[in-house]
Amino acid sequence: MTPRAPRTAHTLHHLAEGPHTAPALLLGPSLGTSTALWDTVAPELSATHRVVRWDLPGHGGSPAGLIGPGATVADLARLVLDLADGLGLDRFSYAGVSLGGAVGLHLAVHHPERIDRLAVLCSSAHFGGSAPWEERAATVRREGLARLAETAGARWFTPGFSMPCLVADHRAADPGAYAACCDALAAFDLRDRLAGITAPTLLVAGREDPATPPVHLREIADAVPGAALTELPGASHLAPAEQPEAVLAALRAHFTGASARSGTRVRRQVLGDAHVDRAQARQTPLTARFQDFVSRYAWGEIWTDPTLSRRERSLITLTALVAHGHHDELAMHLRAARRNGLSDDEIAAALLQTAVYCGVPAANAAFAVAQRVLEEEHVEEDTGPGPSGGPGPHVP
Repeated sequence: MTPRAPRTAHTLHHLAEGPHTAPALLLGPSLGTSTALWDTVAPELSATHRVVRWDLPGHGGSPAGLIGPGATVADLARLVLDLADGLGLDRFSYAGVSLGGAVGLHLAVHHPERIDRLAVLCSSAHFGGSAPWEERAATVRREGLARLAETAGARWFTPGFSMPCLVADHRAADPGAYAACCDALAAFDLRDRLAGITAPTLLVAGREDPATPPVHLREIADAVPGAALTELPGASHLAPAEQPEAVLAALRAHFTGASARSGTRVRRQVLGDAHVDRAQARQTPLTARFQDFVSRYAWGEIWTDPTLSRRERSLITLTALVAHGHHDELAMHLRAARRNGLSDDEIAAALLQTAVYCGVPAANAAFAVAQRVLEEEHVEEDTGPGPSGGPGPHVP
């Protein structure tokens, strides 16, 4: 987890996790909660994304003065965009719960150029009309949050589940800022704008959620072109806390799908169409998840990281394969190294380097593989590819 930027009176408190070079993913909270809502899910998502979770004004570590009476979801969305701008994030994916999900919908409607992919959890395009929220705002401004916090568990979780830290966050929230968030919910209604959302969208509903039951998420899914809906059994309103594994699986599939597609493209560029076609043709139910892992992580995350060039990655890969004696894989990546622009002399120099650090026997075997592969490559350049088209059973 990387330290957050210094907080000012105009900055949302936030926590950032994951590599700076990874695609950005912002996580929004529900009313009355804090970044702790994502404690189980965020670290896992940070394996493939730069994850930034933020607190509502007056919640967790965010200053209460960021909003006031009559606040709107647009005001909250503006604070999120200011946060993204401060972090240098021109475009990002977004997932939010309840009020946090409403912020995501607003961003997707009004700032589509900023949103890559969207997930809306236990939320709605409208929250039951203004009256209940106006009444709650007035009660909180008059009495504070103590009495409301006592019933938070029943509103948020299925019977028998509890998360005391979130209830404590509810109790500790600033009443004025909480009431202003209620004002935002009272005024929120995007039902007539949903069809204009262009970001790939996932809706996640808790089947036992009394606040935003599945019909609310289904309404969004039916209106947003191409949207998908997932219903989680055993989940109420705060699904990331109550069913973190199910939420993680849904979000990971939604947000890393693009990485898998990008990875397949890069894999073809580096290893060649013939190799990838053979690997996919041999795919079975036993190997399907491994193929997805290879495309998503090896090729979609590592090989696409711009920190190193493909030439540099080829040199590193050749050295690692020599060190571990993976000769069939070495043959495959020797061909890839030539595709990535390495000359025969550069390959020979890299293998000679391995004689010093991996041992003469390892380098001797590697040179034998390289001699065969490079001769085959030159013959193919002169006559065209033979019937084999490259290596056989190996898939990375």
